[in-house]
Amino acid sequence: MTNPRLATRYAKSIIDLAIEQKQLDTVYGDMKFILRICKSNPDFLAVLRSPIIKPTSKGKIIESITKERVSILTSSFIKLLVTKTRETNLPEIAAAFVDQYNVINNIHKVKITTAVPMGDALQNTILSKVKEGYSTGNIDLETVVNESLIGGFILEAAGKSLDASVLRDLKDVKKQFLNNDYLHKIR
Repeated sequence: MTNPRLATRYAKSIIDLAIEQKQLDTVYGDMKFILRICKSNPDFLAVLRSPIIKPTSKGKIIESITKERVSILTSSFIKLLVTKTRETNLPEIAAAFVDQYNVINNIHKVKITTAVPMGDALQNTILSKVKEGYSTGNIDLETVVNESLIGGFILEAAGKSLDASVLRDLKDVKKQFLNNDYLHKIR
């Protein structure tokens, strides 16, 4: 079960400690690494969420995966989470950390979903158009391929979404036919 308030508070605490110890960028890299593991390995997430596996065992599993790949500060933080039995919230805490880091460093997260992989030229064109919307800061562009879109794209930025996909157009046409929108105009 996700707990955004808890994740935000723990992320804030590790950010404050990382700033104090001048290791913010290092811990940011560690949290991105943890998020990559969580996204790419559903078994790891299942272990974290499992109520059957004891927290000490989860701690050993996490340590074996992150050993010598994360900083001492991040490793100590993860051990604290295990001690407090909050290891199930590790993915949410890492995501909250990345979000807070982006706010601190004025980084805007933009996600574009397309039906086929984009070429570099198209990606750079879209990135330049998006940069026009933000007067300051950097853009963190995430690209996702979803073949069910058929064509077009979905652009997500600043909590807003622009859906210019063929799939959406087809759904709109289907909805219009189901509602008989044009029948009322004929009468």
